[in-house]
Amino acid sequence: MKKILAVMFAVILTLSLASCGKNSETTKVTNASQAKTYKVGICNYVDDASLNQIVDNIKDELEAKGKELNVAFNVDYDNCNADANVLSQIIADFTADKVDLMVGVATPVAMAMQAATEESRIPVVFAAVSDPVSTGVVNSLEAPGANITGTSDYLDTAAIFNLIFAANPQAKKIGLLYDMGQDASETPIAEAKKFLQQKGIAFVEKTGTTVDEVTLAAKSLIAEGVDAVFTPTDNTIMKSELSIYELFTAAKIPHYTGADSFALNGAFLGYGVDYANLGKETGDMIADILVNGKDPGTVPVRTFDNGTATINTETCQAIGFDYATIESAFAPFCTKVQKITTAESFDELN
Repeated sequence: MKKILAVMFAVILTLSLASCGKNSETTKVTNASQAKTYKVGICNYVDDASLNQIVDNIKDELEAKGKELNVAFNVDYDNCNADANVLSQIIADFTADKVDLMVGVATPVAMAMQAATEESRIPVVFAAVSDPVSTGVVNSLEAPGANITGTSDYLDTAAIFNLIFAANPQAKKIGLLYDMGQDASETPIAEAKKFLQQKGIAFVEKTGTTVDEVTLAAKSLIAEGVDAVFTPTDNTIMKSELSIYELFTAAKIPHYTGADSFALNGAFLGYGVDYANLGKETGDMIADILVNGKDPGTVPVRTFDNGTATINTETCQAIGFDYATIESAFAPFCTKVQKITTAESFDELN
């Protein structure tokens, strides 16, 4: 009897240990009569509104494509929270699990997946990589090369500065707030400096890598007396927006940013791509590569019209702007001007 109980205990312990693994989420997007199942590993860089919106729309599109094409997509999702060691482990787990395709959301994840799959040639599709050519993720937008392709949220920096000066033609000093370690910020910040130098406009740079550092940087910009602040699609600043927007609002300084999620979290304006659509298009690329056997290296990177200006109406009023006047001033420089109110996530607006 003791031997039987010992065996039963060992089995239970084994099952318990087997259920303890990485902190991930597995979703089986299935169809009752599917002919084939594909394993997809998605890794997100950080937990923020824009990137989460991309992931949600990738999953939704794979579900729709599964029904349409009579296949199933078994999605394993994880988030490395900007930790390089965790990211490496997630990619190793995806490889060990023999996923059919990896999805890297944001530049650091795409670069890590690209390096990790050089030998295995597991297809990689990235999402929201702002400058895939300069960062070396792809050879070119038209012919990515190797085993990788994806979607880019390239930011038209000059367009944002047109908005800044449309709202305040007398602006004399602009603050640049970003994380020097974010690859997505390198090109737009360089473009911002070039734009301002050509216009003879002064600028002040402040950087941070943590919420506390970003908060100190924001306070420093306010003390420097900047007329407006620019931030590109920088995930570090995005994570900090809920902690800094009230500082800028109280100082009557508009914060112009590279994504609508910043405006969701309190910034005056977010300008850029529709991340819901970017996620949908990424899902479509994944399905095309897996089901139709497309070679990722020959599938052009998809780019998008980023002419949508999202204005936080609460912040707009608080800093002393009239929404109707601002909307009219911005209209010639945008394909669309839309409203949003402050919330932590897009789900709260629904």
